[in-house]
Amino acid sequence: MIKMTTSIAIVGSGPSGFYLADLLSKKIENSQVDLIDRLPSMFGLVRAGVAPDHIGTKNISRQFERTLQKDNVRFLGNVEIGRDVSYDELKSIYDIVIITIGALEDRELGIEGSDLDAVYGSGRFVAWYNGHPDHRDLNPKLDGKSIAIIGNGNVSLDIARILAKTPEEMVGSDISQHAQDAIAASTVEDIYLIGRRGPIEASFTPPELGEFAEMTRCVPLVQNIEVPAEVGEGYDPRDAKARQRNLEILQEYAANTPEQKPVRLHFLFWHSPKAITGNNGRISNLILENSAGESVNLPVDTLFSAIGYRSKAIPGMPFDEQRGIVANDNGFVESGVYTSGWCKRGPNGVIPANRADSMDVAKRIIADLEATPIVEHKAGSHAMDQLLNERNIRVVNNEDWQRISQAEVDRAPEGKPREKFTSIAEMLAVLG
Repeated sequence: MIKMTTSIAIVGSGPSGFYLADLLSKKIENSQVDLIDRLPSMFGLVRAGVAPDHIGTKNISRQFERTLQKDNVRFLGNVEIGRDVSYDELKSIYDIVIITIGALEDRELGIEGSDLDAVYGSGRFVAWYNGHPDHRDLNPKLDGKSIAIIGNGNVSLDIARILAKTPEEMVGSDISQHAQDAIAASTVEDIYLIGRRGPIEASFTPPELGEFAEMTRCVPLVQNIEVPAEVGEGYDPRDAKARQRNLEILQEYAANTPEQKPVRLHFLFWHSPKAITGNNGRISNLILENSAGESVNLPVDTLFSAIGYRSKAIPGMPFDEQRGIVANDNGFVESGVYTSGWCKRGPNGVIPANRADSMDVAKRIIADLEATPIVEHKAGSHAMDQLLNERNIRVVNNEDWQRISQAEVDRAPEGKPREKFTSIAEMLAVLG
């Protein structure tokens, strides 16, 4: 008896997509997994979201590359679901479809003046300095002396650190050259990191918070508040330990003085943004409200809002507009369709959290297949290849990506791991 192939399409080649490809290609006998991405490049958040000076974190891509060495896993890059192939067509081709598209769109700040010039969502800015094709031409205005960052998480810390580091401190990173040049030319002197809540509630992780202690030209400051000595009750032991360490670091920063270094990073806790005002269409002031209900007027030239992200709906796919995620019940979307990662649960958790989430979804898929075996398998990869060929889509496979990746490495200056191509056209040009 001939065993039929279980065809699996994973839409999105970030960490969640790769974790699922690895798990399902092992656990489902006689399976074929197609990893589909709208870009010719792969790795999603690892390539375009992780800070460029955190190369160690990006090295997880080596593990993902090993997954693509399996005979039953393919990469189909430069293929956009909803444009090149519809959601309904995808469901008709594959036995199982898994959506792992992440969360790429910035949540709106939602205050008066947030549409002024030089006000940016953190996702766009992070994608810009990481060389993502969607935001290569952002050209953020960094020509002022004062920059505000709204948000008390690691993304806010990343932005502040990248803005404050010297070019020498960025040696060995994979920051895109256009961003490095613009940041090096910046005239910033004061960076304000603003959080609605206090230092205990801040969602920084201690290693990232502690990096500012050793920076060449930036002094971290905590002024006008007394940092609590203890976290208190209500947190699980591991979380409490991290928050306690954050308090210790912030207490050290509270001993710093502004004149120590030319760039100052101000931690402003218990301040809520209320409005933005401007001159000639560009932001000039951020109006805050402190814990006493008093209005605080902060002159700023540029603002980055790091208050979270939303997923982008694929036409025809069940989507929860309010939460900005794929509509799902613990990873189940509809018959034959599942989701994992940030587009399943929202933008929270670091890369290892996506692995745990992917494992849970993989177990759900396998349990569903065991409970209700597939009676009539769909055409899978063969039908997908035929459809893409009929539509003249230039599919980028794993071998093509390796050529693009090597070209990025080859064109990088000495000491830099790679110089990314920042447009789809540049990537495809490598392939001829």
